Amino acid sequence: MAAVEDNEDDAGADLPEEAVVEISYTVEPNYAGWRLDKYLCEKIRRASRTRVQEIIEHDLVFERRLKPSTPVWPGLTFRLRRRLRAEPTVPDAAQIGQVHLDDWLLVVDKPAGLPMHPTARYHANTLVSQLKVRYGEGFRADPAHRLDRETSGLVVCARTLEASQALSRRFHDGLVEKEYLAVVEGEPPETFEVDAPIAEGTALIRIAVRIDRVEGREAKTRFRTERRFERNGARFAVLRAFPQTGRQHQIRVHAQQAGFPLVGDKMYGPDPGYFDRFSKHQLEPEAWVKLRLPRHALHAAAISFVHPGTKAPVRYDSPLPEDLQAFVDGR
Repeated sequence: MAAVEDNEDDAGADLPEEAVVEISYTVEPNYAGWRLDKYLCEKIRRASRTRVQEIIEHDLVFERRLKPSTPVWPGLTFRLRRRLRAEPTVPDAAQIGQVHLDDWLLVVDKPAGLPMHPTARYHANTLVSQLKVRYGEGFRADPAHRLDRETSGLVVCARTLEASQALSRRFHDGLVEKEYLAVVEGEPPETFEVDAPIAEGTALIRIAVRIDRVEGREAKTRFRTERRFERNGARFAVLRAFPQTGRQHQIRVHAQQAGFPLVGDKMYGPDPGYFDRFSKHQLEPEAWVKLRLPRHALHAAAISFVHPGTKAPVRYDSPLPEDLQAFVDGR
């Protein structure tokens, strides 16, 4: 079977004006010097490199022609023309929790189901867009890292160029400590560690990752069991995960590798075909029963780093959200 690609055609160059939307992108400081196609691959995760190059060729709007190989610079703003579709419903601005706000940082608690950046399916309904709704168009809040759409929890945003650059360096140098809470299947030990290199792409899903000791990049995660519980005779646990590296889907694939997949995970859960059928809106009722939750049970629970303005160590925490807490409590 071919790897799953984005099954939405997001090209819009040949459509009438009323059938397209123009999505604006502004390059963040931490992407300075990247090729334009690599930058857009980071922002449109489901699009292949070839597809991104086609988008640049036909759908990118700028004062002059930009090539896939063009190096991007901080503040570069361009637009992509996309076919206008009704967007899926997402949590609104009022559901984004404000954890901390000062002249340098905004730390928010992102609800599950809210994508970070514009994609083929989402242009207005993203965290970046909703922050503008909540705080105003002139309010600067550049996310310093990213969470998957279904992952809830803490996102640190920079409010100045200097803060953005400082946070980018700290993330790049591994000086940001993150903790996640994951609800998993099975009976894990009190503590364990997974040291397994991660490579991009699987036989079924192009945007998934795989454990690959030949082609993979170093990836390590420490786990600690926080709680054990049962539901209908099945055993589960709440794990606190301490990623030592920052690979895509690292905690999810490492938990699966250890034999304790996340509840609700359509990529790394009970059946590798679930995500394909879910993407096509064809996931059967029996699959949802096995998944147990409509989203994967992962929450960004804590983050620690040196504040870019005060230079003091800071830590921000977020408790397990209501949907996951209800599952743990059997409600």
